[in-house]
Amino acid sequence: MILPTAAEEVRFWAMLEDTWATLGPEPNEVRRALAKRDVSVDAFEEAAELEGHLDAVLRALAHACDGLPAEELTALDRVAERKLHEIDRADLHAVTDGSDDGFLYARGFVLALGREFYEAVARDPRVAVEDAECEAFCYFFARLHEQRFGDFPETGSGISRESASNPAGWPR
Repeated sequence: MILPTAAEEVRFWAMLEDTWATLGPEPNEVRRALAKRDVSVDAFEEAAELEGHLDAVLRALAHACDGLPAEELTALDRVAERKLHEIDRADLHAVTDGSDDGFLYARGFVLALGREFYEAVARDPRVAVEDAECEAFCYFFARLHEQRFGDFPETGSGISRESASNPAGWPR
């Protein structure tokens, strides 16, 4: 089993933050507020606003990945896969709801919003927002790898990002 290195995780989060920074201060203030909000307050409007920015974020992130070798795209995909797997939990599903695919896309939204939001949701799933999704981020780096090198990367992680695949998150 290959785990992401600390340096790979740092690069992953830094690249994501750099892409959000290109949108200016307003969306970033909304992201920070969403991560720190009172969970008893509905955040549907804020999440919808951020969903509207995700295409631009993903375009900028794809541009930032131009020229990366296959090994680096694989490492970024390994980080994304691990992070999606770690929040594959029944307690988070109870907040976000949705089918297996819908729950994966909800976790994609959590991850795409960056480290602060991701860690807030990992600590307290009530920070997540029902019906907020980002399907494109779930396999973002794998698809870039496929476009550039002809196949999905082999992460060697031994895990899956698919819903209900994390046994620690779905106690029986």
